[in-house]
Amino acid sequence: MSLTVRPIKPADRAAWDGLYAAYAAFYGVEQTADMRDRVFGWLTENAHEVCGLCALEGDRLVGIAHYRVFARPLSAATGLFLDDLFVAPEARGSGAAGALIDAVRAVARDGGHGVVRWITAADNARARGLYDKIATQTGWVTYDLEV
Repeated sequence: MSLTVRPIKPADRAAWDGLYAAYAAFYGVEQTADMRDRVFGWLTENAHEVCGLCALEGDRLVGIAHYRVFARPLSAATGLFLDDLFVAPEARGSGAAGALIDAVRAVARDGGHGVVRWITAADNARARGLYDKIATQTGWVTYDLEV
């Protein structure tokens, strides 16, 4: 089956919702329908900083990627931050994750951004197998400060 990547559209709502809920469950993040409503609104409003792509096998949505621009003051440049990347378990190994990352890279290149950056869980071995082939792991440690 042919694999395509395109921007998320309002008509993708039901399929996206299922994938995004599965993504939250994968990482053990409690997420409500209201939270998904908010995020999908961001993805379909041109004025919001978060953008989204989806991967389709035929007409079935099998993967999602959400990204946004971030400033890199030290280098006086910008990059894209890949916030969320998820492929349905039954579509893993299809090339969907790589195709989504390639599409985000193309958006970055076309927008004049110097890097695509993301984080993943240390124990996300399957995804890291791909990431280690296509990107460079950094030495940076991430912290969260609750507000």
